[in-house]
Amino acid sequence: MADTVFLVEDHPISRRGQRAILNTEMNLEVCGEAATVSDALDKIPEADPDLVLVDLSLGEGSGLELIKDLQNRSPDLPLLVVSMHNEALYALRCIHAGARGYVMKQQASDVLVDAAREVLEGRIYLSDKMKDRLIQSFGDGRKILEQTPLDSLSDRELEVFEKLGHGLKVSSIAEELHLSPKTIYSYQSRLKEKLGIESTPKLRQQAVIWVESFDLKVEA
Repeated sequence: MADTVFLVEDHPISRRGQRAILNTEMNLEVCGEAATVSDALDKIPEADPDLVLVDLSLGEGSGLELIKDLQNRSPDLPLLVVSMHNEALYALRCIHAGARGYVMKQQASDVLVDAAREVLEGRIYLSDKMKDRLIQSFGDGRKILEQTPLDSLSDRELEVFEKLGHGLKVSSIAEELHLSPKTIYSYQSRLKEKLGIESTPKLRQQAVIWVESFDLKVEA
């Protein structure tokens, strides 16, 4: 009997691609799909999948919050993140939230099937570099995460910070996160306060530095 997989992905083209990859493999079968957090929470119990693939950027909600919610509702349900977001910024946070693996979309066509099978067999799937960081974070009582001010940020604040680092304007961030510009300005204020940064230009500059430094660590 095939293992069933439920897809939680906002973009139809990405869902179609994931479905095609999984359905062509023996013993893997897509049993349902959702584009929003609320839709996923409604459909997943009925579909009763063996594995859920979760994107972090979803319509009407956050993939990280969905991971936490699903973990609370069904602790034994394996969750695998497939996201465009840099794994150096998000992978450990997702694992600590309850996910059992992280795949960047740029690599999904090459590793998605292996990642799904690893997670279905009870193992954690990460890149080799992220596995080393995960082992260190557990061994040091999350000391590695506490060494950075980013650890003080909420999931949504980190998402806004990353998008600032990619040069997005407030209006664009609001559109991508399905929030109002006023809410994004509020997040900017919280970021400045938590990170001890005086002005918005300096916040944006710091965000760019952080994003570029994580990109370099992944490529190195």
